Amino acid sequence: MVRTAVSQMLRAVAAGGFALAVGVSCVNVSSANAEPASLTGSWSGNGSISFSSGSKERARCRARFAKTGASSYAMSATCATPSAKVDQSATLYKSGANSYTGSFFNQQYNTGGSIRITVSGRTQSVRLSGEAGSAIFKLRKL
Repeated sequence: MVRTAVSQMLRAVAAGGFALAVGVSCVNVSSANAEPASLTGSWSGNGSISFSSGSKERARCRARFAKTGASSYAMSATCATPSAKVDQSATLYKSGANSYTGSFFNQQYNTGGSIRITVSGRTQSVRLSGEAGSAIFKLRKL
């Protein structure tokens, strides 16, 4: 039974991707000192997962983004909660001045969903949604 519960939790983490709302403080950067918003590079931060069952769990993620085309990007990320560690990949497309949308996939659990990212200087807000849950993260550029 414990193995089944852990397996279901891992699948939900994968489907939720990153996870629910988190209170990570953002760096305030004035407009005059703000660098252009760039998705490429390495990012790290915290968030939480909201499972479809209603339970929530904190998570930490490290993500790397690479430009793959004129307006497309590839992401690879590793996220860990107190009880699990999962790897994600995503394909994103620029959808606005500092916003990106696309889909993520977790090969370990053969599941995925949608991802939306908004970049503001050296911080980004990440929202993921999948069949087993959702997630929100705040990441900072390394």
